[in-house]
Amino acid sequence: MKKITYILTGLFLFVAVVGANAQASQECNIKYNLFKGDANTGKSEEAKVNLEYLLQNCPKLSVNIYKIGAKVAGKLKDPVLAKKIYETRLINFPAKGAAKAHSDYATYLVKNKLATDAEIFVILKKAYDISPKDMGVKNIFRYFKSVTEENKDTNPQKVFDTYDDVMESVQVKLDGYSKKITLLQEKDSLGTIGLKEAKRLKGYTINSSALGQVEGGLDAMISKLATCERLIPIYTRDFEANKTDGVWLKRAVSRMYNKGCQTDPLFEKLANSYAEATQSADAYNFLAGVLVKNGDKRGAAEMKKKAFNLETDPFKKAKYKLREAQNARGSRARALAYEALRYNPNMGKAYLFIASLYQKSANSCGSDEFEKRMVYVAALNKALKAKKVDPGCGAGRYISSYRKNMPSKKLIFQKGVSSGASHKIGCWIGETVRIP
Repeated sequence: MKKITYILTGLFLFVAVVGANAQASQECNIKYNLFKGDANTGKSEEAKVNLEYLLQNCPKLSVNIYKIGAKVAGKLKDPVLAKKIYETRLINFPAKGAAKAHSDYATYLVKNKLATDAEIFVILKKAYDISPKDMGVKNIFRYFKSVTEENKDTNPQKVFDTYDDVMESVQVKLDGYSKKITLLQEKDSLGTIGLKEAKRLKGYTINSSALGQVEGGLDAMISKLATCERLIPIYTRDFEANKTDGVWLKRAVSRMYNKGCQTDPLFEKLANSYAEATQSADAYNFLAGVLVKNGDKRGAAEMKKKAFNLETDPFKKAKYKLREAQNARGSRARALAYEALRYNPNMGKAYLFIASLYQKSANSCGSDEFEKRMVYVAALNKALKAKKVDPGCGAGRYISSYRKNMPSKKLIFQKGVSSGASHKIGCWIGETVRIP
């Protein structure tokens, strides 16, 4: 009899616990839905009440509690609540979107002037160590600037490594936006784009443009530090320890190439080791440049072909073609840039490269000032195209420069031509443009 009593008591307790848990779970869901409704309709004070309940009683219900809650705290300008949301999220969702959570909290602290630069840097480093590509645009720049200022004189290699990590993450983001923009622009041109898609297109365009500005800012900072005079001793010193490290070799040879250090014997040494260590399309492409420098044009052509055929990613194929174009001149360089655009039609840098070719030929592609300045119109058209298809390519400064050099109204009048009329540019450019 006692045994039956124990069993019935245990069963009763089990049912009671299950019932209580079910009731608590139901209450959490009710509070969660009320919280979302209030937050989405701008009732922040009402949302805060249910948010506090959720943080206390249902912290693992959904990560959206914290995503939406952070916005509520921002609208209320409540730093205590914001900190509680940030810390509680990391306890209950330590891996889900943690980099963005750190970055967003750093942004909140900066915006409201609630922490020192040193405290902000600690939080941004947490985000960076998890995933640089999930950091906010301004925070990527903020983090790299801090690293540069701290290490530029004592540990420049730390700055270079950070730059490479950040730029690779930025490029991943830019490539992602470019692919999305391409698809949506195609729908937009056909008139089949929906309202939500149009909104996304606008968002992708804004974000891509902002990332392009960050890329330009990072380049400006690193260019002062990464000179051939500084790079060569560092890479010479570290070569033996890294001669089989494909990532290190790729970064070293890329930086040497971008800074124009190819004439130094170290570049050839790095390129050969990179090719041997990775046997990748990228490595063979650099090796082709070494063969050209050594006078082996046939070998270089075969190596470029090998690199190109080995690559399967059309975006990377486009980059190889553009790099080849940058080592050519005139119409040949333009033809290679257009080949790059076949693989990535939204490659703004290819259009900017063509624009720069035109600009450099301004003095030789016209018989008078008007004709020379009309070359800048052709360059401007390419830069505007770059900005349209690839908002993150940094076309803004090119556009500004080319506009300043177009023919003035006075010069157009003196030439005896009309604004809006067609004008064919001579020499190798051979394009017809509209007179401004």
